Amino acid sequence: MNYLIKSLKILFSFIIILTIGAFILFFHRDISLDKLKLKYANIQSSFISVKNIDIHYRDEGNQTDSIPIILIHGTGASLHTFDDWTNKLKYSKRVIRLDLPAYGLTGPFVDRDYSILNYTSFLKEFLETLDIKQCIIAGNSLGGEIAWNFALEKPDIVKKLILINSGGFPSSSKSVPIAFRLAQTPVINKVVRFITPFFIVRSSVENVFFDKSKVTDSLVERYFDLCLREGNRQAFIDRLGIGKRNNYINISNIKQPTLILWGADDLLIPVENAYKFQNSLPNNKLVILENSGHVPMEENPFESIKHVIEFLNTP
Repeated sequence: MNYLIKSLKILFSFIIILTIGAFILFFHRDISLDKLKLKYANIQSSFISVKNIDIHYRDEGNQTDSIPIILIHGTGASLHTFDDWTNKLKYSKRVIRLDLPAYGLTGPFVDRDYSILNYTSFLKEFLETLDIKQCIIAGNSLGGEIAWNFALEKPDIVKKLILINSGGFPSSSKSVPIAFRLAQTPVINKVVRFITPFFIVRSSVENVFFDKSKVTDSLVERYFDLCLREGNRQAFIDRLGIGKRNNYINISNIKQPTLILWGADDLLIPVENAYKFQNSLPNNKLVILENSGHVPMEENPFESIKHVIEFLNTP
């Protein structure tokens, strides 16, 4: 018994030492919004109030376009993930992209409700605030799930739909970013709120790319900085703690033309899910992108945008 007690004391002491060491090495304070704006906002950036929070968005391109394209990023990302797409699309289209609540410069929902239902309600208010009556919506991962749920709820607003490695169907991930796993682990996720090692952010970004060589230091720095925006780390934990709703059973009610764009080497939402969307949506076109992971618009923007432009130009 004495040996057991002694062993437990040693183990407990070791855990305390590790925890203190982690705090010393990897503790990071939140970065203020004003400081982040200097680095990640630009002349195209605007902020509008929706659901009592200031939404960071960019409205670029052809302002006479009556049916703009709305670009919605995924979990942990920001509107910057669509930089290359925007630079190509803005010569003919009005392109609107935004930092979703919980991410980028926007920051958390006041009520901490990160359900898809609340996100679709938010998107409706966002579009109303910009006086957009009809649009094309493109979404990646979480953004894709928001996009097709919005199309279900507001079919009169959505003219076309683009789903990029979209969430929404049950899936068996082949690999999950370590940041996701830590944020979903009880007790440990309390520590994630304060301890955010740079190498974990790098590993998590590399996890969603097929070609790891494309994960540059500046790319990782952007993901790292924006996750430290005041409130974003807690929001990240809150979002990943939300349960799934089985709304995919109604997805066949979406009649709009839909482009399903998928990285063949996605480990987070494997390509098998692309075929689930293909088999469920009555009016779709499926494109599988070789040598692409979970974020093809960022990893292979010029290859992926060709299919988007073709889809947009199809009557």
